[in-house]
Amino acid sequence: MISVSNLSLRYGKRTLFEDVNLKFTPGNCYGVIGANGAGKSTFLKILSGEVNQTSGSVAFTPGERMAVLKQNHHEYDDFTVIETVMIGHKELYDIMKEKDAIYLKEDFSDKDGERAGELENRFAEMDGWNMESNAATMLSNLGIKEEFHHKQITELDGKQKVRVLLAQALFGNPDILLLDEPTNDLDIETIAWLENFLADYQSTVLVVSHDRHFLDAVCTHIVDIDFSKMTTYSGNYTFWYESSQLALKQRGDQNKKLEEKVKELQEFIQRFSANASKSKQATSRKKALDKIDLTEIKPSSRKYPAIMFNNVGGREAGDQILQVENLALTSHGEVLFKGVNFMVNKGDKIAIVSQNSLATTAFYNVLTGRDKNYTGEFKYGVTINTADIPNDNSSYFEGKDMNLVDWLREYSDTDKDEQFVRSFLGRMLFSGEEVLKNCKVLSGGEKMRCMFSQMMLRQANLLLFDEPTNHLDLESITALNNGLKDFKGTVLFTSRDHALTESVATRVIELTPNGSIDKMMSYDDYINSEDVAQIRAELYK
Repeated sequence: MISVSNLSLRYGKRTLFEDVNLKFTPGNCYGVIGANGAGKSTFLKILSGEVNQTSGSVAFTPGERMAVLKQNHHEYDDFTVIETVMIGHKELYDIMKEKDAIYLKEDFSDKDGERAGELENRFAEMDGWNMESNAATMLSNLGIKEEFHHKQITELDGKQKVRVLLAQALFGNPDILLLDEPTNDLDIETIAWLENFLADYQSTVLVVSHDRHFLDAVCTHIVDIDFSKMTTYSGNYTFWYESSQLALKQRGDQNKKLEEKVKELQEFIQRFSANASKSKQATSRKKALDKIDLTEIKPSSRKYPAIMFNNVGGREAGDQILQVENLALTSHGEVLFKGVNFMVNKGDKIAIVSQNSLATTAFYNVLTGRDKNYTGEFKYGVTINTADIPNDNSSYFEGKDMNLVDWLREYSDTDKDEQFVRSFLGRMLFSGEEVLKNCKVLSGGEKMRCMFSQMMLRQANLLLFDEPTNHLDLESITALNNGLKDFKGTVLFTSRDHALTESVATRVIELTPNGSIDKMMSYDDYINSEDVAQIRAELYK
């Protein structure tokens, strides 16, 4: 258990949090959420001892072991993969290294023998003899093949290193587990394994993540950092979001009687409790929801951008949208995709997926004219006008020594009036003097919000997105998700955000080196389809 008492953290005049009093108990997974800069990762660093708080204290149950997902990919460059994982159980690893060092001594003494005996007993009691095989199993479960287990960490690519560091954090079933963005660079299968692992985990887990599907799958509680305070709510992320939005709506409805508001909240909780039946943690979640004090549910101060792509005043799309025939592309001798054939229907919302992210990015580069090195054909309908957000948007900002108003004005073909342009920036939460900020100093998230501004301004009827949630906070991801669901036009998109893909896509097209798969179904139905699995196995041979 972790007890946080009167915790405060200040940087000069800025207060991240003040007088925080919380308890984190075993068997629960706490999702830590908050706006960018609220202090989510910093709070985990305080718990791990990496950052010192300004005041207050953090106490742990004596004897409990903590593990932290490391973010430094080069910290273990001098170690093998299997040894890096075993280091995760530091006490057991230190015992192993000490006893091995004693046995290598040339002047082995009686005292050394006694010490080696003590270490051997402790090593056996802690299941040390299965240490290496357990580490190997953990690696295999996370997609690291056995052929890599005894290689140096430096020989692995970035995505493989992420998996090894995750295996290190999970190794030996620590009593307290701190995970900061654990799903970054993980594929669908590995994320699903991690979700199941954490759902069955009986220790204390705190996790920071922008992956809403992951938070919904693993969290029993949400810790919301807002107004420099931390508040714990029962339920997962979606429950927190929907209940906070309901509370915000109710706060604005001053004429509604208190009894009606309470009834509305009770009906909402009952509906959500029923939906929890599909989860492995259904029983504990339902009990937690049943105990909710309705007065606990408060509106959030969080601001959500208004991402609305509806083609108001733009050209209506005809029936001919996009025809793709035998499209193929090879890069540096590697076939990224070939034999891609499909016709886009009006109103389709198509998730473009592949086991190779280079393939999806190359595909969008072909459709947008950025890459001419392809074979096959594609043709847009005469009524179609497109807008896209690429995986790498740096070319939109490089060399642009101008403010945001002037930057966005370049993308307006008709109305270049400052107030008109400002209105689109305002929807993306750029207000007042912020619209005069120079393009050169924008953060990754700010650049993405600018990209959404120019896309909305162009009023296209066919939208293309390659990983649009990169650099976005949960509020912007949620707004994007809602904007895509509401859009009446046609969309082709690729996203690692499971919740977004599942809720938006009406069709899935998978690119492979030996052809494509095209299914008119939801994303979850697609990844769970045995028929699709058989086709994929043939195409990836």
